[in-house]
Amino acid sequence: MRMSRGGFGVVALFGLLGLTLTALAFPSVVGLEGKPGGQDRVVASTPFGPLTEADRDFVVKVRAAGLWEYPLGELSMRRGTTEAMREAGAHLVAGHAGLDAACRRIAPRLGITLPNRPSPQQQGFVRTVSAASGEEFDATAVTIMRVTHGQIFPVVAGIRATTRNTLVRELADLANDTVLDHMTVLERTGLVGFGEVGFRQTAPAKLPGDRTTPPPPRPGEPVAVLTPRPDLDVRTGGPAGEGR
Repeated sequence: MRMSRGGFGVVALFGLLGLTLTALAFPSVVGLEGKPGGQDRVVASTPFGPLTEADRDFVVKVRAAGLWEYPLGELSMRRGTTEAMREAGAHLVAGHAGLDAACRRIAPRLGITLPNRPSPQQQGFVRTVSAASGEEFDATAVTIMRVTHGQIFPVVAGIRATTRNTLVRELADLANDTVLDHMTVLERTGLVGFGEVGFRQTAPAKLPGDRTTPPPPRPGEPVAVLTPRPDLDVRTGGPAGEGR
């Protein structure tokens, strides 16, 4: 069977992407796994219910996710080669601005210190996507973000089902809707290779904690804010089909 020049281009693109992703390590749920104690270890008593180690880590990781996915969303809006890719970028920006506002609202009430920078691994994701261009940019961004969203999705459900803290439960509700929306719009680009994504979600690498943990803010450093974008007219608080 003969393959067209365009067909060879697609094969070459995803072959190159496969080599790129092989060099990236996707640890299980980007650092949320393997926490000793988890929901059994209460780290604070609050007016909103006990705060466990898993609850606290969840709030920190939701915040950290926005610190790298919001910039990638902006990049996708500017550099995406298709309308679907630019639309996915808009959903990432709007969704993480909303989650960021929720994290900043509840963190002081729960005594949680939020990071201002993503983890070293997440910073590497941004560098990898930023270095690509054209269709390779689209495919690289979609694959990395679909893998990470697919990993965090069951973790959100687990926190929602087990937390006894009402503020963490509210954040998990919002995160559940937002992650579902983001997975859906990424899939609409037509660039998700489900075989590759499934493998990387279920065969995670083992990375040291300092690679997957966002650094604490410097003393006296103000809390960074992901700017809300009401101008985008994008709703991410429900499935993507209910968007604009």
